[in-house]
Amino acid sequence: MKEFAVEQKLMGSAFKLAVVANDEGFARRQLDLGIGEISRIENLLSEFKPNSTTSRLNAKAGSQPVEVEQECFDLLERCLQISRLSRGCFDITVSPLKKLYDFKNGNFDFPTQSRIDDARQAVGYEKIQLDRTSLSVRFLHPDLKLGFAAIGKGYAADRVKQLWKGQGVQSGYVNASGDLSAFGTRPDGGPWKIGIANPDDQSSALFYVPLDHASAATSGDYEQFFMYQNKRYSHNINPITGFPLSGLKSVTIFSPSAELSDALATAVYVMGASAGISFVNELPRTHCVMIDDRNGIHFSKHLKYEKSK
Repeated sequence: MKEFAVEQKLMGSAFKLAVVANDEGFARRQLDLGIGEISRIENLLSEFKPNSTTSRLNAKAGSQPVEVEQECFDLLERCLQISRLSRGCFDITVSPLKKLYDFKNGNFDFPTQSRIDDARQAVGYEKIQLDRTSLSVRFLHPDLKLGFAAIGKGYAADRVKQLWKGQGVQSGYVNASGDLSAFGTRPDGGPWKIGIANPDDQSSALFYVPLDHASAATSGDYEQFFMYQNKRYSHNINPITGFPLSGLKSVTIFSPSAELSDALATAVYVMGASAGISFVNELPRTHCVMIDDRNGIHFSKHLKYEKSK
């Protein structure tokens, strides 16, 4: 058995897909199938593609109900369930708040509280109205905008894994810029592992977590942060307060679903270390590790890991 892999930029991220097989032709066909599926989902969900369902909703759903595909409707339902579960810490409507910040500007200033308050009027998962009978979506604020960046890669990884299993693939993984969904074993029979990066040296790992038919996703500010008045802030925005996140450098979530891991990594990042650990400890088959802005490491209960050599 050998590992066959392909790398490609999709959904704004560097994807690596791998299949373990003894037939290269079979493996290459599965890799092409996986790339095609991720491309399909990108065309469906990307807010930057004018013909996507997301763009169609953002253009019209603020004034009238818009019918969507069953697939998109089901994903929206799951997004709202996670939003309710996390009490709004995961929210796919945060876009109006993100637009207030120009993180590329070296002379950075926070927007005024009044501008944040105005933008928050157009933010909130509870302002998305779903009608399952007609498979339609309506926004209860005209300026509300959707974005699936915090869940789309995970959803795509789950879809690829589902397709591969249907084709008889016994082992493989989808790695989206460090978010890893894996099943089966490596060619040598050992488990797939994900490394938790050293926040001060991303080329090295602090420790490794084995993935047994599980997925891992990370939210953090390793590459996207700024300093303001001697305090470190992330480019990620708290959908409840409207301010950039601070206090944590990274959050990695482990769960059976890449989609769930992706969304929960964002939610727990918003919650912070103490509340986030308590939240994860209440969820079945879900674990996390966090690194705070002082490089302190926080684990949820029962997480198994291996120290880096």
